[in-house]
Amino acid sequence: MAEFSVNLLGLRIFVSCAGFVGNVFFILCIIRNKFSHVKSFELFLLGLTAANLEEICIINIYDVIILQAYSTTGTWSCRLLKFLTLFGEIASILFTVIISIFRYQKLRDANNRVNPIYLDSIRSAWMLSGVCVTLSVLVCLPIFTINHQGSAENVTRNDSSYCPPDFFQCDENHCPKQNRAYKNLFILVCHLLPLIIVTVTSCLIISVLLKQRKAVTPVVNVSRSNQHGRRNKDPRLHRSTVAVVAAMGLFQVDWTLHLIFQWSFSPYDLPFWDEIEFFISISYTSLCPYVYGIGIGLFSLNNLNLCICET
Repeated sequence: MAEFSVNLLGLRIFVSCAGFVGNVFFILCIIRNKFSHVKSFELFLLGLTAANLEEICIINIYDVIILQAYSTTGTWSCRLLKFLTLFGEIASILFTVIISIFRYQKLRDANNRVNPIYLDSIRSAWMLSGVCVTLSVLVCLPIFTINHQGSAENVTRNDSSYCPPDFFQCDENHCPKQNRAYKNLFILVCHLLPLIIVTVTSCLIISVLLKQRKAVTPVVNVSRSNQHGRRNKDPRLHRSTVAVVAAMGLFQVDWTLHLIFQWSFSPYDLPFWDEIEFFISISYTSLCPYVYGIGIGLFSLNNLNLCICET
């Protein structure tokens, strides 16, 4: 058991470091290459990676405190860590939803569209990013007001220093009504609804891609100049769209597992709840910068060499 715990700790450190490096490198590449003329899509990706980075840092601090002696954590510092962890999580989810909707709108009727879509405006993108941050703060604020009293089996702990593993302090034996209501509403609005939106938009994006492929396939005997122009125009958008679809698939798997564990188990029933929750929560935030970075061409040897030379 001790060896298994050591292996899990090593894996946690590896995943956290990989996610930290990936998100930092992604942010540096966008700032260095495109910040002066950043587009809406890059701005949304920048917000996503910034939220991922915040979540990775805070969730590691939070988990270390949870796994160590609880006496080192006061009530307000515990609530602050929970708030910051949920804030990064929700911000990451909201930016993912925006990216999926934005990419679908860009693809839909792309060949016939004359005017740019609303989110093409960088001002609109900044406003929507601000809305995401504000909503993330608002939905996490009740963390500071819900009942923080421990369950009956934990009364032996100093209540001012106890930081429970459940963000909502809502186990089977002790769950105040306001805690249960907040937990269920939070999961439905902040987890299930975004998962449904991302799943639907992913299916719509795949449907558009299939229709475009069927429309292009018969046109084989067109003049070489037109075909060459089309090929030069499509590959970058196609790679970027494939990256979005892959990231959406990763998001769906990650948060589906999260919902299954939230609704099927209690953190007080599973001995490795902290590890399971950690890997489910951090897998998307750690892997998505690599998916997007490779898809839009940011993660290249040239960019890596330039970043190393600048540092």
